[in-house]
Amino acid sequence: MVESAFAEETSATVWLMGADAHVDPQELDPRNIRVSDADREHVSSLLQKAVGQGLITLSEFTERTDLALAARTRGELNSVLVDLPGIVRTEIAVVDEPMVLKTRTGTVKQTGYWVVPSSITAECTMGNITVDFTQAECSHREVTLRATCGSGSIVIIVPRGWLVRMEAVTSGMGNVVNKATDPPEANLPILRVYGQVRMGTIKLKHPRRGRR
Repeated sequence: MVESAFAEETSATVWLMGADAHVDPQELDPRNIRVSDADREHVSSLLQKAVGQGLITLSEFTERTDLALAARTRGELNSVLVDLPGIVRTEIAVVDEPMVLKTRTGTVKQTGYWVVPSSITAECTMGNITVDFTQAECSHREVTLRATCGSGSIVIIVPRGWLVRMEAVTSGMGNVVNKATDPPEANLPILRVYGQVRMGTIKLKHPRRGRR
C-alpha cells in the first residue's frame, strides 16, 4: 500500500471523477487491514455462540464484545477469538482472505455470483482481467481494489449505487477511465481504487441498463 498521491504523466490520459489523493503503502500486513461493521457484528455473534457452548463466561463475553466493537484492524478483531479455534473453524472466516487475480498474456474473469472480500488485487501484463461486481454478494462497507496493468486491460463493472473513489492512480502512456459515476446510495459499498498503468487501460463502468 505505498503509492504517491494522484499523479498523471503528460503522455497519459487519466479521467477521474471526484478523485481524492491518498497514500497507498506498497506492502500492508493483513493484520493491519481495516475491518467493517459487518466484520465486528460477525465476531460478536461468534462470541455469543462461545457463551452458549461454555467456552467463555458472561463477563468475558462482555469484555470481548466491547473489544470487538472497538476494533479497527483485523489483528485487533482476531485477538478476541484467537483462543477459540473450535468456534472459528465451524463458521465462515471472520477475516476474509484477500483475492488475487493475476495474468501475463491470458484472460481472467471474476463474474457471476461470488463473495466479495474486503481486499482485491488485479495484476496483468499483456492480458485481460474482468472483475464484475454485478451479481456478487458484498457484506463489507468498503472494498479496496489495487489494479496494476502493463499493456493489457482491466475492466471493473460496478453496480449502480456503489460509490467509487479513485484514491491514488498513476499512469505512464496508458489510460484510466472511471465511468462508474452514478450517484451513490446510502448503505451500499464504497469501492476504493488504487491503480497503476503503463501502456494499458483500467476502466470502471456500470453494468448495462437492465442488468441487476
